[in-house]
Amino acid sequence: QVQLVESGGALVQPGGSLRLSCAASGRIFSIDFMGWYRQPPGKQRELVATLTSGGLTNYADSVKGRFTISRDNAKNTIYLQMSSLKPEDTAVYYCNERGRTSYFSMYDTWGQGTQVTVSS
Repeated sequence: QVQLVESGGALVQPGGSLRLSCAASGRIFSIDFMGWYRQPPGKQRELVATLTSGGLTNYADSVKGRFTISRDNAKNTIYLQMSSLKPEDTAVYYCNERGRTSYFSMYDTWGQGTQVTVSS
């Protein structure tokens, strides 16, 4: 069973930066897809950024040019580097990873979420 644990959420002033981490543990045979999502207060969960195993990235229009998704394979960790943060970036951020634990078994796992608050 694959588990994801996020960290790095904090209170930060507008214009500031944060790096979120999402550490994966468990048996991982291969990874197909990685993503960061967020749920602002009172709103539905929305896509922030995705990264495929082939290195293709996709970003929500609201974060393009400010956020960067990446993965360190040696550490089994996904990152979301956030800069020029705005109050509207305030949300609980979740990581998601999809892949295989063996040739025959797939996984689709979510982290527990980490709170990011952008406020002066």
